[in-house]
Amino acid sequence: QVQLVESGGGLVQAGDSLRLSCAASGRTFSSLAMAWFRQAPGKEREFVGTIRRSGGIYYANSLKGRFTISRDNAKNTVYLQMNSLKPEDTAVYYCAADTRGTRGSYYYFIQSGYDYWGQGTQVTVSS
Repeated sequence: QVQLVESGGGLVQAGDSLRLSCAASGRTFSSLAMAWFRQAPGKEREFVGTIRRSGGIYYANSLKGRFTISRDNAKNTVYLQMNSLKPEDTAVYYCAADTRGTRGSYYYFIQSGYDYWGQGTQVTVSS
């Protein structure tokens, strides 16, 4: 079992920055591939980015340049730095972990590629 707890969400203004954190427990953190997804009201959950066990990082094309994922294996934590926030970034942001690690890269970008999820943290960006 893996437990994931997100934090750092809140209400910010357009143009502001915010850093989300996701603390993991229950497994050796360095063995986990980690990802962030988000779900806006009335929309499906969408991929934001992932950081693999190898350190490889992939982002949703629309977010490249504004969002940065990093991990600190010593702190069992993955981060999502969000800059130049826009009202359309308003969503619940979810942290996810993949413990299996044997599937192809197709699974990096979809929900079924991850078997553990956090409860989510709300990010609201006002205009």
